[in-house]
Amino acid sequence: MSLLNRLGENTFYIDGVTNIGVYRYGGKCCIIDAGLDKSVADTVLGLISENGMKLEKVFLTHSHADHAGGCAYLKQQTGCEVFAPGVCAQLVRYPFLIPTTLYGGYPNAKMRSKFITPEACECFEITQSDLPAGLSFVHTDGHDFEQLAFKTDDGVWFVGDAVSDKETLNKYRISFLQNVGAHLDSLELLKTLEGNVFVPSHGVPVNEVNTLCEENIANVYDVSKIIKKICADGITVDGLIERLLDEFNIRLYIMQYELVGATARSYLSYLAERKEIEYVFDGNKLMWKTSESS
Repeated sequence: MSLLNRLGENTFYIDGVTNIGVYRYGGKCCIIDAGLDKSVADTVLGLISENGMKLEKVFLTHSHADHAGGCAYLKQQTGCEVFAPGVCAQLVRYPFLIPTTLYGGYPNAKMRSKFITPEACECFEITQSDLPAGLSFVHTDGHDFEQLAFKTDDGVWFVGDAVSDKETLNKYRISFLQNVGAHLDSLELLKTLEGNVFVPSHGVPVNEVNTLCEENIANVYDVSKIIKKICADGITVDGLIERLLDEFNIRLYIMQYELVGATARSYLSYLAERKEIEYVFDGNKLMWKTSESS
């Protein structure tokens, strides 16, 4: 059962599959992320109302369905405004773009389900002026095209999917990344942030985030090392995906295959930019091969 958990004088979070931040100002509040669907959003509204608050704004850390799926229902019920960083605002407005970017063509029905494709919702590109007093943000891109971490004046950071707890890392060794290099930069940034509590979207709040950041950085380098080993003799992308699914004992279904596939391509781009992997053609096959100097 989800609860409204207090983290500071005006800062709360609602625990769930995706944690949701709540920041109170006067009799109003804003939330950080909106959960997967109407059911989650309805629970959020109930908890807010029971505690004497009126929802005014929704701020999304990024555009993925488990964060944005509840927005349309919340807007229908309350008239709240919805904001997201940069291009993510357009993805929330036109969510068919999300599975299209993952699939690389018109996405199949499974990729168009609510687990990948949230209900469309009017959404604005966030600026600092949209925030209530006492709330601020920094960019922590990499997991999505853009991503934000929000800080309240109680010293609480809601860091979205910029960092995963150890349990999540162990469960999803090759968790989704849109830009590996940007993700690593964001983890380094998180290590410099001052705060009393850090709330990842998946996992429990922690009082210091450096340990989690180091574990996440180490995981990226471990996955990179495994990919370079797999590519030693040259391999196609589909061959690499198959080997990664075997390596990490990932249960196979179409959404998982496409998420791992997109992440594998992101790692290949990252490693190619570092000249640790290169592509070659074998006839009409595009092969990825670990560089001789790597």
